[in-house]
Amino acid sequence: MPETSRPDVATTTPPSTTLFSERLWVPIWWWIAGLAVAGLLAAEVHMGRPGLLSYLAYVVLLPIPIWAAFWLSRMRVEVVETAGVKELHVGRAHLPVELISRAAAVPASAKSAAMGRQLDPSAFVQHRPWVKTMVLIVLDDPEDPTPYWLVSTRRPADLLAALDR
Repeated sequence: MPETSRPDVATTTPPSTTLFSERLWVPIWWWIAGLAVAGLLAAEVHMGRPGLLSYLAYVVLLPIPIWAAFWLSRMRVEVVETAGVKELHVGRAHLPVELISRAAAVPASAKSAAMGRQLDPSAFVQHRPWVKTMVLIVLDDPEDPTPYWLVSTRRPADLLAALDR
């Protein structure tokens, strides 16, 4: 039995293979510092208002740094191959690999220059300050005004290998 009444709509998607996947988690000490600050604030509220209602501050304040750390860590960098076509996914943005002319790793020592004066204002940048290394991906698409992508990654060599560059 088809899932749709329209026969021209395909309900199956081609299988995809993930060649590279990385989630850019915040450092563990950010989690600890956020929980410590929330715990201290909740303790202050607890000391100022005795009784059962004072424990509400812990219930309200302790999940906030956990949510914030997950929210800051939401970006993924992936190279996916679907039906023979490779695509680079960075967050919600995606780019077919055949549009990449060249790519190079940006070491931690050159990150400041790449993000500073040398940065083109029309470049696509996905920067996470807690990740030390980046990858520079130069595009070869005359229809796209974006000259290159600058993407944070902890494993630039693996990403470049997945892109076959």
